Amino acid sequence: MRWETVGPFHRCGMNWILLVIAGIFEVVWAIGLKYTDGFSRFWPSCGTITAMVVSMSLLGYAMKSLPVGTAYAVWVGIGAVGTAILGIVLFSDSVNLLRLLSLLMIVIGIVGLKVSTP
Repeated sequence: MRWETVGPFHRCGMNWILLVIAGIFEVVWAIGLKYTDGFSRFWPSCGTITAMVVSMSLLGYAMKSLPVGTAYAVWVGIGAVGTAILGIVLFSDSVNLLRLLSLLMIVIGIVGLKVSTP
């Protein structure tokens, strides 16, 4: 694979780092939705929309060299796990053993996708 075809980030695994950052921004916008009050609050809405744009942009860039299915699944997985954890911490969402085991299985799936991707 030539350098020019995938960009400078491919060689050092930077696209995986960008994908993780995109997932973190997905958590930010998902939690931000709660604070927008249906997009009726200006500043929380601005922050949420900004996080959405950043998240999607980084995901799109990471997909230049990562398989689409893997990149999307990892992005969604990070968002789902992060949002669920922050929901527990910030909004007192319910927590029980089955829920925690389910989140752990998502994390195992994310790690499995990373390990199995060339």
